[in-house]
Amino acid sequence: MALTTAAVVPEAEPVDKTEPSVQEVVPEAEPVDKTEPSVQEVVPEAEPGDKTEPSVQEVVPEAEPVDKTEPPVQEEESHVTKRYSFCPSGWTGFDGRCFLYVPTAMTWPDAEKHCQRYGGNLASVHSFDEHHMIQTIILRATGSYPHTWLGGFDAIKEGTWFWSDGTPFWFSFWSPGQPDNFMGGQHCLLTNFGAEKNFDDGSCSGTLPFVCARKL
Repeated sequence: MALTTAAVVPEAEPVDKTEPSVQEVVPEAEPVDKTEPSVQEVVPEAEPGDKTEPSVQEVVPEAEPVDKTEPPVQEEESHVTKRYSFCPSGWTGFDGRCFLYVPTAMTWPDAEKHCQRYGGNLASVHSFDEHHMIQTIILRATGSYPHTWLGGFDAIKEGTWFWSDGTPFWFSFWSPGQPDNFMGGQHCLLTNFGAEKNFDDGSCSGTLPFVCARKL
């Protein structure tokens, strides 16, 4: 008797064509905490430091109220200085500050008080360009280079200089051999000293013209 194909080859069982889902193969990921640690968690809080260094207020007189009613001036530019419309009349603008030469001779403390009445301080100097600009202001006002008070002093500690406006004293332009604290009583900074017309230390009780500076 002839055999049929069905009798030789058994019938195939039904195939389950449903593939397992990704969730069945790959276990579900646990929730991720995406919150980054704060700076405080990474960097421990700094402990309080010793801030016993004397303040400028202990040496420099306290500032007086400022009269800001002075009118602005028109813009004027040159290769040395730049005047801004928001500097008070008679002041010269340079690198974010306004400068004024005051010809009246005063002691260093009185000159500082006078500058504070304008909302500033005796001028600090932070670059050769600023020093040259201040000399230019003095020259234009006087026709010469008289000794002139600036804002430096070392009355807190001999040899450690500060600016009366509180800015760092990292730039200096001393004349040769200066500062020498002659006779032990020179604690205030003047400029236009010697042939180089640079910095010198002088007696704070001496009377000189001066340069004030205030922020724009």
